Amino acid sequence: MAFPTTKPHPLGMRRLACLLLLTACGGKPSPEKTAPVGPPPAAPALRPIDRTLHALSVNGTRLTYRINGDSGATVVFIHGTFGDLNAWGGQEALFAQGYRVLVYSRRYHPPNPPVEDNETYSPKLHAEDLAALLLTLDVAPAHIIGSSYGAYVALALARAHPELVRSLVLAEPPMFPLLSGSELGDSVRRAFFTNALDPARRALAHGDSVAGIRMFYDGLSGGFGRFDHLPTAARANLLAHAFEFRREMLANREQYLPTISCAELGRVATPTLLLRGERSPRAFQLIDDELARCMQSDTTVVIPASGHPVHSGNPAYYNLVVLRYLAVH
Repeated sequence: MAFPTTKPHPLGMRRLACLLLLTACGGKPSPEKTAPVGPPPAAPALRPIDRTLHALSVNGTRLTYRINGDSGATVVFIHGTFGDLNAWGGQEALFAQGYRVLVYSRRYHPPNPPVEDNETYSPKLHAEDLAALLLTLDVAPAHIIGSSYGAYVALALARAHPELVRSLVLAEPPMFPLLSGSELGDSVRRAFFTNALDPARRALAHGDSVAGIRMFYDGLSGGFGRFDHLPTAARANLLAHAFEFRREMLANREQYLPTISCAELGRVATPTLLLRGERSPRAFQLIDDELARCMQSDTTVVIPASGHPVHSGNPAYYNLVVLRYLAVH
């Protein structure tokens, strides 16, 4: 069952949009022309966040999480591949000023223990983990914000447990089965499998995590050698996620990238905001188009000067768009 939303008054929406724009820019309304013009006021300092980590055993696994903010509805951020609870550095403190913010590391992702548990890496598995975490912490229903594979998980949660989800923000879930219905989409899908997923899977199957990560990153970013040209710290960060990446790539593909029909997507009643990056790979843009069509959603925003993942390329614009959406849901 989807939770009802209250339609905001148009004037209130305009006021809200103006306030958020002013907040994002750190300014105030322009003074009258007769008033002296001085330097713009500094944006108010954000309250610091508590970086204390907690852990709970739920759904047969141990999940590490952090909660900040003591007022408002709960906002949950779900990271993607090569991510963990620290992936939301550009959002956590800002959103915690007006919401209770939960960031967590999905199963297998650090600092959770690298456990071989015979489970299949899938949206369903991670959605059930999150459902158990939300119920244990008693913070549902929540706004669920997902990036990349985290958006796949967010959608799976809304489909299986709509009573736990207040609204959805989906940024470029890798729902490649959606592209099979058109000649263009299927060619883009096959190219992504050929250039990224399949080579990474073969390398990891032979125990070569470095080659697997390199092939996936190069295939995703659309250029041979891009992994090797990353700064040393960026390469080290990717390699630190080798354990869960191996679990991800070697998972049964029908479960790892499950098919969700257009009709099934159309039955999702949860309010949903779709986001994509202006510079993101073509595959994600086509997937976003299909999601919008199937979910009959006109709430789609392109984040300028941003790629994949969307929230890190232009965080100021991303934050503004998402905060405006949450404020009316």
